[in-house]
Amino acid sequence: MNNLQNVFLFSLFAGFVVLEFALGKAKTLNASKADNILDMLCVALLAGFTQPFIFWVVQKAGLAWAPEYHNAWSALPWYAMAGILLIGDDMTQYWWHRASHSPMLWPLHRAHHSAQYMSARIIYRNNFFYYLAMPGLWISGILIYLGFAEVYLVYIVVKLAVITGAHSAVKWDAPLYRIKALSPLMWLVQRTISTPSTHYAHHAMYNDGVGYYTGNFGNLLFFWDVLFGTAHITQQYPSQIGLRDDQLFGKERWWVEMFYPIFKSKREHSALVPGGKPYEEP
Repeated sequence: MNNLQNVFLFSLFAGFVVLEFALGKAKTLNASKADNILDMLCVALLAGFTQPFIFWVVQKAGLAWAPEYHNAWSALPWYAMAGILLIGDDMTQYWWHRASHSPMLWPLHRAHHSAQYMSARIIYRNNFFYYLAMPGLWISGILIYLGFAEVYLVYIVVKLAVITGAHSAVKWDAPLYRIKALSPLMWLVQRTISTPSTHYAHHAMYNDGVGYYTGNFGNLLFFWDVLFGTAHITQQYPSQIGLRDDQLFGKERWWVEMFYPIFKSKREHSALVPGGKPYEEP
């Protein structure tokens, strides 16, 4: 399944990147060489190692210790499988993402917010250990072992389409807000799935009424933010993306962001050192 999944996912990812180039958005990113390395390496490691490794471990452990459960749930209807995946993967990712903004887990997620631009390129820009420890990936591996493989393939393609669109430099939702006849539909869309306006707000440098980096944690479903009280909806886009401490103290080295705690920061103020904390304005 991994090979077929990666074909679909790479096609989607590449499609959004090509669209950004075609519309001239890629030229406005101002990504550094370090950004380019970090963006591409994170995608490559997740698709080429982390996810396959987790699924392989679950498969081997299941066959060794619980062979009777292999494909045991394969007779469930597709909509039941989809609902279980939304809770077991997407809702748990909401809580994992929310927890990763705490001091303890922030070093594993910081790289995602250090990009000073929004682009399809940054969807998997996180510390290597962020995904290795992500509960949703392990739960997905278990569900695949139980017989969800075919439904999971469709589910993960839909999920990637939504989260890539939410990160994309192409603000696909912006023109739709200006069409009055679509207002009821867009009201519902914004409260159901992640969109550029809601997810850009999460990547904002400041909580200023438009930006809202202390909320909007949803991945596929923004509904989790609505349900758990962390939603902030404006139909606008923040003026600045990135981290204030990078402005003040300089960018962290890409290999530190990628592989902390193996490598540690030498910067004046950093969360990427033992006992480090996210920067807060005085």
